[in-house]
Amino acid sequence: MVRTKAKSVYRCRECGHQAAKWLGRCPGCEAWNTLDEERLETTAKGRHSERTFRLPDGALAQPTPLANLAVVPIERARTGISEFDRVLGGGLVPGALILVGGDPGIGKSTLLLQALDGIARQQSNGAALYVTGEESPEQVKLRAARLGVEAERLLLFAETRADRIIEAAVERRPTVLAIDSIQAVYDPEIESAPGSVTQVREVSARLLYLAKAHGIPTFLIGHVTKDGNLAGPRVLEHMVDTVLYFESSTNHAFRILRAHKNRFGSTNEIGVFEMAAEGLKEVTNPSELFLAERPRGVPGSVVLPAMEGSRPVLMEVQALVSPTSFGNPRRTCLGFDANRAALLMAVLERRAGLDLLGFDAFVNVAGGMELTEPAADLAVASALASSLKNRAMDPRTIVFGEIGLAGELRAVTQAEHRLHEALKLGFVRAVIPGPNLRKLQPPAGFEVIGAQSLAEALDHIFAGDGRNSSNDRSRDVSKRNSGTQK
Repeated sequence: MVRTKAKSVYRCRECGHQAAKWLGRCPGCEAWNTLDEERLETTAKGRHSERTFRLPDGALAQPTPLANLAVVPIERARTGISEFDRVLGGGLVPGALILVGGDPGIGKSTLLLQALDGIARQQSNGAALYVTGEESPEQVKLRAARLGVEAERLLLFAETRADRIIEAAVERRPTVLAIDSIQAVYDPEIESAPGSVTQVREVSARLLYLAKAHGIPTFLIGHVTKDGNLAGPRVLEHMVDTVLYFESSTNHAFRILRAHKNRFGSTNEIGVFEMAAEGLKEVTNPSELFLAERPRGVPGSVVLPAMEGSRPVLMEVQALVSPTSFGNPRRTCLGFDANRAALLMAVLERRAGLDLLGFDAFVNVAGGMELTEPAADLAVASALASSLKNRAMDPRTIVFGEIGLAGELRAVTQAEHRLHEALKLGFVRAVIPGPNLRKLQPPAGFEVIGAQSLAEALDHIFAGDGRNSSNDRSRDVSKRNSGTQK
């Protein structure tokens, strides 16, 4: 028997930096309180155990010119959940390693159980293997009965040892493998506790080898910290092919699945689900969901057709402008960049003549969504102007466009897709940047108005309303600018 010497090291869970003693601040990434103690075994001199992971013999055993490699068409496996397949890039790729994270109780296990059930029902041969390391088989069975999961080819395996999981996967050769969760699985050859930096890194490396060598798509459910980041070493996110985050907005029944990393698809796609008693249900029309509670005829409410990947989604942008009680007016944004909102307010003052200096401004994207694309500029500016003027927009009008510092409107992408989505929900009028009209083919019966500047756009948006607000000292200025450009 080879005698070993045990020693302790401290490793950062964020960057993997190793230190001989505990430090409050990591020297590598300068994060606080991230060094965890690990017990390592040093094999006696002259003896060592090989812990490298190699592909099977004959699979690129020698360096091969890239030009000599044959391109094999990838056949993706469908999960039966179209929203899930959309975020994955069209389905599961053989040998893909996918990490799914989210808050406790948000529905990660429910989503994977339903996805594996859909795959098992479609496969004529092979089975789906679901490994549970945190729940008993009876608990999983109760959830499966509630969800209506009854596929005969869905196998359940209650195990936390990595070697036994890999042996079962190699023997069964499942079409898809799910590990719930990666923090519960451990390697008995490592003295560290399950969930430690070393355990998560080593177990993930072995599962990565399993997925690539045998072509088994593998899902890993990961815990998140109180800050919302995935627990464990940061290298875990670099090892996997896809990182999915399951998000939920407070007091809302719907869930949003986002891809923060995807080697086999776009990271801009989202999947929308609604949590019900019988499990997660797909929301095939998110626009209708986000606009279900939209008030009509209220100042400060504007509808924006935003692009989430290849899908247009209609969202409500709300703004509230009120006189400030302090020396410095407040600028608060939820779902929109506060710095961008401050820039738009400055453009409204200088280019459209609106007096916002002595007012508090609040911007909110209803439904807990986040807007990052430049096309939201005109919607936010219109909502601020609507609240300041105390004049409501036409409830059947949508707006979108990027605003420059000179007050000009710049063209945005996917304009036709946005208009067609708006037409489905009963909108009949749109105010868009003038450059988008050059190659635009609007749908029949849809009125599209192009504006060259922010002032001209506001004039079109509030056209037809004869009221005159006492706070609106810029309406005539906007009209004069619009008439000059015409």
